[in-house]
Amino acid sequence: MEKKPLTPRTTINSEGKVHYSESFQAWNTIKLKKELFSEFPQLKEKRSAFSYKLIYHRDKKELEKTINVLIKNKSTPLLLFLYKED
Repeated sequence: MEKKPLTPRTTINSEGKVHYSESFQAWNTIKLKKELFSEFPQLKEKRSAFSYKLIYHRDKKELEKTINVLIKNKSTPLLLFLYKED
């Protein structure tokens, strides 16, 4: 199965919550905001399958290498920041 990257029309800046799942006993649910569905209408296709790839770099040099590859490939990355709230 070929993976086709989704590309937004504009810059998206959205914040939300991570929810706890009792059945998985983990903070594993991220609810997407309406702004994302406006930019990625494909996500409304109920019969389509979607996946994701998460890359976590522990140092800046590795992150820079990945960013350079993304720029060369004309990919659109999604930045996700995790925060602990007080």
